[in-house]
Amino acid sequence: MMSGGDLAPSSIEELRRRLVLWRFATLAAVVFALAAVAVLWLWARRLPVVPPTEPVAVEEREPELVLEAVAFSDLPGWPDSDPGLDDAVRALEASCRVFGVRGGDRPLGDLGVAGKVADWEPACLEAVKVAAAGASAARVFFEEFFFAAAVSDRDDAVGLFTGYFEPTLQGSRSRQAGFDTPLYLRPPELVDVDLGKFRDDLRGRRVAGTVGGGRLEPFADRDEIERGALAGRGLELLWVDNPVDAFFLQIQGSGRVELFEGGSVRVGYAGQNGHRYYAIGRELVERGELELKAVSMQSIRGWLEDNPAEAAAVMATNASYVFFRELQESGPVGSLGVTLIPERSVAIDKKFLPLGVPLWIDTTLPSESLASVDALAVTERGSDAEDAQVLPTSIQAAYRRLMVAHDTGGAIRGPVRADLFWGPGERAAEIAGRMRQEGRLWLLLPRTLEPMISFNASRSSAPGKQQSAE
Repeated sequence: MMSGGDLAPSSIEELRRRLVLWRFATLAAVVFALAAVAVLWLWARRLPVVPPTEPVAVEEREPELVLEAVAFSDLPGWPDSDPGLDDAVRALEASCRVFGVRGGDRPLGDLGVAGKVADWEPACLEAVKVAAAGASAARVFFEEFFFAAAVSDRDDAVGLFTGYFEPTLQGSRSRQAGFDTPLYLRPPELVDVDLGKFRDDLRGRRVAGTVGGGRLEPFADRDEIERGALAGRGLELLWVDNPVDAFFLQIQGSGRVELFEGGSVRVGYAGQNGHRYYAIGRELVERGELELKAVSMQSIRGWLEDNPAEAAAVMATNASYVFFRELQESGPVGSLGVTLIPERSVAIDKKFLPLGVPLWIDTTLPSESLASVDALAVTERGSDAEDAQVLPTSIQAAYRRLMVAHDTGGAIRGPVRADLFWGPGERAAEIAGRMRQEGRLWLLLPRTLEPMISFNASRSSAPGKQQSAE
């Protein structure tokens, strides 16, 4: 019998064998681990390093105009939905007067989809004869001289349709008690730059500012102007009694001011400070003050009037500021230089659609305004008006008519985007203030241009107004 400290030779040999195997396994594990680390290091060097907290940018799809020739019978509601087509001829006549002072070789619009002035001359000459001949003659005129082209943004034919109107403000020619909000003239140092004159890929884009030290510098924003950046320079055109009214006048771009001294004056757009337009309706939604579905000019105005201590700060989030001039015309003047016609003039994005051309509009009226609009019709036309009936607010009334592109605006962006001019008065304000509808557009172009349609504006590389949810 052996003691605990005595081992047989065979046991000692077994221990040595196990120790060698353990050392070999340990060494192999270390070598394998080092090899794995080396492989991971080499693989990682081949990959771009993206900080985990840095968001990956997603490229936005740029708007792209696509036109497709269609028959007049394809236009929803043509022509029965618009019995006053002779009014549309007169709206086109206004465009023709502008075309007439341009050379025949001058193209219409940035993309060339409407041809040249010479292509429009036969239709413009005929329009003078047709304007007084009635709606039936107007229908024949449009179908004979024009073809229709459906407007899409790539494969999306539906866009946003809003409305604007001519507001009435209370004001004075001099600052006095109760009239202390200025409407400013355009400052002489404000410079507008058409970037498309410098680079083709910037066609349709503009910037404004002031020159200093040989450079174009940003002009004062809304907050700076409201704090007195232009005060004391004699640029005050008029003084009005309500800063909220002045703000919305800038959104609409033109309006009437009833003067404390007696009479009234029309004011119109004379320039903009170059800062990007921002819809304060969006600001109020982000602050949790309004629900998105409830945003309208009426709801925004109501919030501003109910919260005077915060109103100025909210309005200042829209850095864009509009300057005015006194108008001698019988109504507001659009970007084309013609007097706007209620329910015939429409604002578009001239990067894609040419000013002056007729468009068939297919949209709806805002349902929540239908009953009040009809009630206003009773007030404006008399209680015995035959067409004055109160409609259920759940009805979406189709609105289809021929309009003419007479205007533009800071928030009107994209091919399928339209801002309908409703004119002056409470009815116009009620509809325009609530209008945020889906809709479709069709261009009416001279038949001589039909061979070039369907037109895809990608050949012209065009990138994708002050009106929005307000």
